[in-house]
Amino acid sequence: MFFHLYVDVNRQYRWTLYAVNNRKIANSGEGYHNRADCIAAIDLVRASGSAPIRE
Repeated sequence: MFFHLYVDVNRQYRWTLYAVNNRKIANSGEGYHNRADCIAAIDLVRASGSAPIRE
């Protein structure tokens, strides 16, 4: 898996998470004004591996 960090047409930073088969499996859902905030959001997703599943 990998994260793709990019700048959108509104000049905001966004990320997309891709699976091993190169399919999109998640995205930032919002734009960030600076790169550091976008990377912080990626780090939150990375750290959420032990988050419980709620139904």
